[in-house]
Amino acid sequence: MLKQRELHETAELYELLRHPSVFPFVRQKATSAEEYLFMTKQLIEEEQNGLTISRTIVDDWGAPIGTISIFDIQDGAGFLGTWIGKPYQGIGYNQKAKLAFLNELFFDYDFHTVFLRIREENARSQAAALKLPYVVDAEQTNPSLYNEINQGVNKFRLFKIPKDLFYLTTANTLEQAEEQAM
Repeated sequence: MLKQRELHETAELYELLRHPSVFPFVRQKATSAEEYLFMTKQLIEEEQNGLTISRTIVDDWGAPIGTISIFDIQDGAGFLGTWIGKPYQGIGYNQKAKLAFLNELFFDYDFHTVFLRIREENARSQAAALKLPYVVDAEQTNPSLYNEINQGVNKFRLFKIPKDLFYLTTANTLEQAEEQAM
């Protein structure tokens, strides 16, 4: 489901991120495969320096289909960025990738909060975020951060995933699945 970012997969990922339904919402707006390769090299360096954490999302056969990353890491918190190629949207990869990545962030890296900054016009991502039982609206609880991310031309919704809520909802989900299996 997730693996370390690797340079050899950038051409495949670039082809997926170019799609008009994906490109406007990605953070790394590369205009060529070479530029995306360069950006990925920078991202790998940033991860080595503790500034970001990034993984490649792979399908059931190990082919790269998107990325999931945490950016702007500060004091056990950061901003989640995810994109999945158009052919792979709507079939469950997003939720599985988020679950695996959040487990890694909260339990391997000891994060306490993950923020989601989603453009107001990106209804698909907002709907996907709100399907997750551990995502809460953060516009009222974090007003200064909400105002900060909305300084520019683009306007965003702000959500957050607190570690304790993530743990409680995923632990309950695992327990229910185990009970149903019996």
